[in-house]
Amino acid sequence: MESAWQRVESLHHWILENGDKRTDPWLLIYSPVPIIYIFLCYLGIIWIGPKLMKHKEPMNIKAVLIVYNFANVGLSIYMFHEFLVTSWLANYSYLCQPVDYSSSPLGMRMASVCWWFFFSKVIELSDTVFFILRKKNSQLTFLHVYHHGTMIFNWWAGVKFVAGGQSFFIGLLNTFVHIVMYSYYGLAALGPHMQKYLWWKRYLTSLQLVQFVLMTIHTGYNLFTECDFPDSMNAVVFAYCVSLIILFSNFYYQSYITRKSKKS
Repeated sequence: MESAWQRVESLHHWILENGDKRTDPWLLIYSPVPIIYIFLCYLGIIWIGPKLMKHKEPMNIKAVLIVYNFANVGLSIYMFHEFLVTSWLANYSYLCQPVDYSSSPLGMRMASVCWWFFFSKVIELSDTVFFILRKKNSQLTFLHVYHHGTMIFNWWAGVKFVAGGQSFFIGLLNTFVHIVMYSYYGLAALGPHMQKYLWWKRYLTSLQLVQFVLMTIHTGYNLFTECDFPDSMNAVVFAYCVSLIILFSNFYYQSYITRKSKKS
């Protein structure tokens, strides 16, 4: 009988052998080990960071935040453009789209933007670091850590096994939302004088919820139809989107409905 470690080794070997050969050579993709290390470091920072900052003043990183947020806006615009234009040129279906595993220009272009989308999720772990440095520990909620920590695994698996196909729809929606979201954060980082222009914050959460509902419908449809896209991936994405709908709905209720009731 195999030991637990032998089963882990067998799974690791299977992952190494069964990935997309086009994306295997790309940064952080071939093996899950680097992304696991990044995740463990992320958890370590969340644990030790607030302790190290406990007796220190919040850091003034205004310039860093402005550059970081607007750089993310620029990256999100690029990815949104690539998802939209590549899917259009390749005649992608919004109902069922198998992965193009060929090395054709459009197939590689879609795989490439999927990698950039994955790597953007690694970059976005910096959101948490900036909260810690600014002593905004109330922002380190389960929703925040769960969402940031799991997205790197979801999209590592996406690029490793299904770089393209109907997963483009998730990237398309999410990059659009992140254009709006990081624009908000960038404007907010400019200073208190911008607050009067940022009345639309609550609608940002609504926009996030709408994207998760659309992703759930899109993925759920493919669970019950004949589509040459892995049902296992669809099932994981469906369950994940449902979990995010629940968590973001709770956040919206606690932040806007309950708070409004208390004020009145």
